[in-house]
Amino acid sequence: MIDLVLFDLDDTLHDDTQACLLAGMEAAEEVAREFKIDARMLADAYAREAAIFWHGLTPERLQTKLARLREQMWERALAEVGIADVGLAQRTAARYYEHRKKYFALFPGALELLEEQRARGRRLGILTNGFAETHVEKIALLGLAEAVDATFFADDTGLLKPDPAFFQHACEALDVPAERAAMVGDRYERDIAGALDAGMVAIWLNLRREALPDGAQAPHATVTAFSGVGRALESASLRPRNG
Repeated sequence: MIDLVLFDLDDTLHDDTQACLLAGMEAAEEVAREFKIDARMLADAYAREAAIFWHGLTPERLQTKLARLREQMWERALAEVGIADVGLAQRTAARYYEHRKKYFALFPGALELLEEQRARGRRLGILTNGFAETHVEKIALLGLAEAVDATFFADDTGLLKPDPAFFQHACEALDVPAERAAMVGDRYERDIAGALDAGMVAIWLNLRREALPDGAQAPHATVTAFSGVGRALESASLRPRNG
């Protein structure tokens, strides 16, 4: 019943949260050594700015280069610790981006799961709200470029999860009806709700052990560790579908 599996990228196939926190701290420590400020305060300020940005991302903002948006986030974070320096924000954003690459690593078993799904004859894709500007390189560094059939980026399409049109676009591009496709993702509102609205099987990788939102439709399966994704996909593929 499942001929296509779409995966979210960040915090689904790899621990992007940890990579961002570690890189943010390294970049903040470099600033702290020069300006004698509290590195932790600066790192926390940037983490808040980044969370606000990604939570509030709109299709209109996809038209701005992510590098510029990241510079603006660092500019606001630096202002919180009393530093107004556009040039420093630009340099810190660039250093942060370089630091983050060191921490890119797939969750254990991720590549093996993709290989297993391909061996079952399923097509594979990555569907992310990330920008192709940075995520093409990330996917290559993670060793995923050859492991999937296609990647779908928000800024390439002008679409954002949870818009069901984004999910349907990926299914159409890979020539699989949405009802024969599954989505695996870590965010209920973005990944799971959007996939369900598109008519897909939805597997929630609930790493943060969040509660299902009040009144929300349950996913077809929920797991709390990446190691459970494969079993969840097989169970969902055998379950009778309603509607």
